[in-house]
Amino acid sequence: MTLPEQRNNPLHGITLEMVVASLFHHYGWDGLAERIPVNCFSHDPSIKSSLKFLRKTPWARDRVERLYLLMLQTANTKDHELSSQPDWALTRL
Repeated sequence: MTLPEQRNNPLHGITLEMVVASLFHHYGWDGLAERIPVNCFSHDPSIKSSLKFLRKTPWARDRVERLYLLMLQTANTKDHELSSQPDWALTRL
């Protein structure tokens, strides 16, 4: 059985562990706990405990995935803004 292509799924091929690790590196545990107030981010947080909780809690996993997509979208927007600046403007950043 072959699975249908998922060209339109931005999370295709990205594991939950990759998502949580990227969010942690971008926001830190405190920043994650502010954005998604769940104990796995605020009380003795770790990637392992977060994965365990998120795999059992669909609503929390959905919020984490949406935050990840927002983070990527924001990063792409900033990259686009930087690339549209003249070279002399980039030296001031």
